[in-house]
Amino acid sequence: MAVNPVPVWAANTRLPGLLHGLTDSAVHADSTLPGWSRGHVLAHLAGVASAFTRQVEYALEGRKIEPYDGGRPARDAAIAANAGNPAVDLVESVLAAAGSFDRALAKIGDDDWDRAVVYRDGTVADVVLGYWREIEIHSTDLRLGYTPATWLPEFADHLLAFTAPRAPEGVQVLLRADDGQVWTWGSGTPVEVRGARNDLAAWAAGRTPVGSLTGELPELRPYP
Repeated sequence: MAVNPVPVWAANTRLPGLLHGLTDSAVHADSTLPGWSRGHVLAHLAGVASAFTRQVEYALEGRKIEPYDGGRPARDAAIAANAGNPAVDLVESVLAAAGSFDRALAKIGDDDWDRAVVYRDGTVADVVLGYWREIEIHSTDLRLGYTPATWLPEFADHLLAFTAPRAPEGVQVLLRADDGQVWTWGSGTPVEVRGARNDLAAWAAGRTPVGSLTGELPELRPYP
């Protein structure tokens, strides 16, 4: 399954402008994520870009490697250790890692998308889609003016499909966008949630919608 790389490159191209002028005090202020400053989000973005870059690079060589040396504990420790760094260092690390991912993405040929990776026991295509989710969602977590309302329609569509496993057991969730498009999650007792496409996607991803949603909002399972 090939993935259109253009929206991913566009997301990375947006980063320098989004992060320009960040001061130490701004970086260490709260993000939208409980317990995380902007510094935590930036440290995570740098780490995930590096992790996904090597997923792609190893796959192109016919090899597989864990996203993070030391697994999730090492990932969490690196975020905690780097979150308090000066703003200039955090921004530089994010931009450098994003640039590395861009270069790896450019190497992917038509026959490479289905190469196996460790990430989600999936393929190179899964890695690229995973990075797209990370960069788009966490860019909104930074509280720097980029919100879910800015997401491309195709990203909202992808997110609504990806988060379908969040449907509670025994519940069929009908997500009805203002333009009439409907996504159906799960099976069982039907509940309907209505609103703008991007607001539905934000809620599905555990983020606060910019606009309002109507209907019965069920408690969702953990993010996949």
